[in-house]
Amino acid sequence: MSDKPNPDVLYTIVDEAPELASASLLPIIRSFAGAAGLNFGTKDISLAARIISAFPDSLTEEQRQSNDLAELGNLVKTPDANVIKLPNISASVPQLVAAITELQSQGYALPDFPEEPSTEAEKAARASYNAVMGSAVNPVLREGNSDRRSAKAVKNYAQNNPHSMGAWVSDSKTKVSSMSGNDFYANEKSATITAAQAGDAKIEFVAKDGSVTALKDAWPLEAGTIADASFISAKALGSFLSAAIEDTKADGTMFSLHLKATMMKVSDPIIFGHAVKAWLAPVFAKFGAEMDALGVNANSGMGDLLDRVSGNADIMAAIDAVNADRPSIYMVDSDKGITNLHVPSDVIIDASIPAIIRAGGKGWNELGNKGDTNCVIPDRCYATVYDEAINFFKANGALDVTTAGSVANVGLMAQKAEEYGSHPTTFEAAADGAIRIVLANGDVLHSHDVEAGDIWRACTAKKAPIENWIALALDRQRLTGSEAIFWLDADRAHDAQLIAYVTPALAAAGVADKFQIMAPRDATAQSLKTITAGNDSIAISGNVLRDYLTDLFPILELGTSAKMLSIVKLMNGGGLFETGAGGSAPKHVQQLVEENHLRWDSMGEFCALGESLNFLADSKGNAKAGVLGVAAEAATQGILDNNKSPSRKVGEPDNRDSHYWFARYWAEALAAQSDDADLAAHFAPIAADLAAKEQAITSELAAAQGKPADLGGYYNTDPAKTAIVMRPSATLNAIID
Repeated sequence: MSDKPNPDVLYTIVDEAPELASASLLPIIRSFAGAAGLNFGTKDISLAARIISAFPDSLTEEQRQSNDLAELGNLVKTPDANVIKLPNISASVPQLVAAITELQSQGYALPDFPEEPSTEAEKAARASYNAVMGSAVNPVLREGNSDRRSAKAVKNYAQNNPHSMGAWVSDSKTKVSSMSGNDFYANEKSATITAAQAGDAKIEFVAKDGSVTALKDAWPLEAGTIADASFISAKALGSFLSAAIEDTKADGTMFSLHLKATMMKVSDPIIFGHAVKAWLAPVFAKFGAEMDALGVNANSGMGDLLDRVSGNADIMAAIDAVNADRPSIYMVDSDKGITNLHVPSDVIIDASIPAIIRAGGKGWNELGNKGDTNCVIPDRCYATVYDEAINFFKANGALDVTTAGSVANVGLMAQKAEEYGSHPTTFEAAADGAIRIVLANGDVLHSHDVEAGDIWRACTAKKAPIENWIALALDRQRLTGSEAIFWLDADRAHDAQLIAYVTPALAAAGVADKFQIMAPRDATAQSLKTITAGNDSIAISGNVLRDYLTDLFPILELGTSAKMLSIVKLMNGGGLFETGAGGSAPKHVQQLVEENHLRWDSMGEFCALGESLNFLADSKGNAKAGVLGVAAEAATQGILDNNKSPSRKVGEPDNRDSHYWFARYWAEALAAQSDDADLAAHFAPIAADLAAKEQAITSELAAAQGKPADLGGYYNTDPAKTAIVMRPSATLNAIID
């Protein structure tokens, strides 16, 4: 179905499992909305589309795509925005290269990704690719702050149908290891920009001989903006990682590295590369020159390294010898030999650590056995959250999900707040010297002495988003009456600047007694104590910690973070409704391709749909949208009450079955309501038809499973082939279409 002009709601086209699910769900949504005179448009923010739109001059007219991300970025700054945003790929370099290779194989004349650009053309290509990789989407769309919490229906279901939890024992050897100094936490400097300092700042490298190299020109800093800078020492990092490997071996546990190379797309891949080098230190010492000649880049991970050296028997033998001497290693897929160090985007901290905690501190080693693990998180900024959670469960046992309360989150993220470790204000020092921020008035705001290889980063949080974040926190506490904690560390430079905003705002509102300000470690302990007692808490946090907490607590409470209600109240009045996390999406696609079974759960999409329709009703006075929204919420409840969510195993109901049941429950709720007679009359025969043909529909859906599925691609699938795979029931399609 083609998009109509001026859509009421925009639904994002994304990647992997969420996008496959959309091929089944979106036709249902459009059909039902169309009956109410509403139209759902789409915008393509997938990795493939972002790549294609970046190189129009390299492509044919037919291949070119508009820059939908930029268009959405403009829309979310208007009061008319109503966007349902599904999780997209935040591409690491290996993912980006794989997507480029696939598109080239499909006839797109895209330039190769230049690892070390030298020509002007390569530099231009690299600049375009830099804008595509990592967390390129969320900072553009999140023109508001985050309100993430468990939907009531989802929470009730989780308590009545508890997911599996591993048992914790007090003598578990699982722990968190972090640097004790010279990390980002220790070296952070922060200041709030005054009116006299406002304007376009510069980031410069000053060499030992006094020469100055511009790293970034025209970095706009407004009055009231909190501007940070910090660095992590490469030497200290290397020493820490080597010691952590030896410590793991002495403990008899498994080594696991936990970073976020997708969000911190410049800093964390480099840190990841340091870990690969530490693990294979004897190999790099002996064969460094040969590996350089083979194009080895440790930042791309062990998988890429092994591919490049596989033809060199001496290097492979040296790698085998080192691995034999190393401790066990945490595995992403032990059956396929994919380790924690294979690909930087395979282990994302906000999903990987909660999974270990949920499993009682256990991970899987290379033999496919469960065991305790040394969770290595080099920088201390938020490592304390996971350390405290592990200590809490060692002392108190696993969380009882049948009685546990919830931790909601109000997150500061608008206008790229705290986008640190990312392009374009993160740099790897090329030599010894200093990196500094020079303000428009000529003052030096921050300066750090660095050595070659050190990773320096800067970020901002603007005044208006901070004030909006505080106001949102006050509103959520007022509406819920819950315990409310600002997760801010007075001993951390950045957080101290935020506290200077928060404290007077609470006093001015007369609500200082209803909020606490606690460092992340203390806030973790307090929040776990609160939910263990069956009560609720609101975590009010910055951007990165928002990302971590909205996985940690939902995974413990609900078994997944994909079912969270995620509302972004855009600062200019619109609404952005996010559907959950997509970290497990690659494994879901793999299973679909092999077995034609998609276990992706669209509960996040169902919840976001209801919220989007209700927002449309409230903001535009559209009564029919309100009727659809209430009925969608009833359908969501029906999915949970009747256990119609997807199974993990082939041959059992999957994502497509859940969409049938959602459509049926939605139609039944619309037929039964009395607020809109026209809608009731329209959906009564549809509801009856869906019920009468249940056997035919479910049989057709079941018959599709058990054999390989052809999508025509991974990053750039063929829409026609995908529709055949995801809409295999002719009976259901006839009713919906």
